[in-house]
Amino acid sequence: MWWLRLKGYAILAQRFKRPGGEIDIIALRNQTLVFVEVKQRPTLELAQSAVPARAWRRIARTADVWIAARSDRAAYNCRFDLIAITAKGFPKHFRDYWRP
Repeated sequence: MWWLRLKGYAILAQRFKRPGGEIDIIALRNQTLVFVEVKQRPTLELAQSAVPARAWRRIARTADVWIAARSDRAAYNCRFDLIAITAKGFPKHFRDYWRP
């Protein structure tokens, strides 16, 4: 998470859970709400494939719940990112990784 802050993201929530879904990180950068899924796997490829489309749909529904509770954020753009963490190197940030 410190890594996102260094890149200019304001962290709004972590591990936001609701029945039927969870979002690892909710951040804001330049009027864009960013819903981030974090996966740690041995390789980058395994981390990227660890979130199937049905999981992204659950994340999107949970994001809708989060936004609905914060009407001041309803007009912001939204984006769904993936951060892949492997045994070697820095985390890899995939911006706009999935679209509903």
